[in-house]
Amino acid sequence: MIEELDQTNERKPQASAWPKEAEESLSFSSLPIYAPAPSILEDKKELKGFYDGRYEVKFVVHPTLIPQIRDYIRPFCGLDENCRGSVDGYSITTLQLDSPMLALHYAKLWDFIDRFKLRVRTYDPIGSSPVFMEVKGKFRTTVVKYRSQIPFESWGGHLFRDEVIKGIHFKDSTEAGNFFQFLRLTKQIGARPVMLIRYNRESYFGKNDNYSRVTFDRKLQYQQTYSWDGWGQNGRWRSLDKTLDQTRRHDQEYDFSGVIVELKTLSDVPKWMRNLIQDLSLTRQGHCKFSNAIWAESIFRGTPWTPEYEIDYLRYL
Repeated sequence: MIEELDQTNERKPQASAWPKEAEESLSFSSLPIYAPAPSILEDKKELKGFYDGRYEVKFVVHPTLIPQIRDYIRPFCGLDENCRGSVDGYSITTLQLDSPMLALHYAKLWDFIDRFKLRVRTYDPIGSSPVFMEVKGKFRTTVVKYRSQIPFESWGGHLFRDEVIKGIHFKDSTEAGNFFQFLRLTKQIGARPVMLIRYNRESYFGKNDNYSRVTFDRKLQYQQTYSWDGWGQNGRWRSLDKTLDQTRRHDQEYDFSGVIVELKTLSDVPKWMRNLIQDLSLTRQGHCKFSNAIWAESIFRGTPWTPEYEIDYLRYL
């Protein structure tokens, strides 16, 4: 059943097409890192359990299709309580970390089968909710998250210095382990703030499944940043849901600003979810907000290196 969710005709760049050297920018390195980022899995024996993780598929759909999807899932899903009282759902602001050579971005670009992201997430209004530190790992098609929560005022670059961390308490040893996993990986690759991503999310949870979720993401924006705790409050946000930002494929273009629909489930994929894809003829489309923001910003700065299939994008500007 997973294969039915994972069917895609998405074209991947060829790993043999490495770029030539280019000048470095003050913002981003223009060269891909040849050595992969460290694996999130310390022990490959964990892979057996890793396959029992979560599966995610994304679609870029026309806004007029959203009411039809809502009606379809209504018998099977309930609205996330965090969305109640708001037409647009809730607003998420995510700080993306990466190495000076953008190792995590290139791991996505070159489709490494074992990769991860480092991100720090909070919710609007800024300062009113905790900060969630996440290591989002992916092995082939399986996703796993290591998440920890700390008070908003406890977050900052000081956590990554060689100092004793005091005054932060966790609900259990698992969350504490996730916190130190985040610190370890951040220090290991020398990660620092690279990009802020902001968007509105409308979320639904399955009523009777072990785990199922449907989300609609709109009003995507990004802002390049160097700050650990500025949260973009003094910077300029740029749109990330323009028509040409919706896909990285030169042979597929949208004539609309789409909504990012994501289906999330465990290995026991609900039948209604498979039927939703088939009945509404949804076509899977890879969509990484972080990498799309990197590419969008490269238009202004000239780096990082832009793959060949991005050239068509540049011709429209």
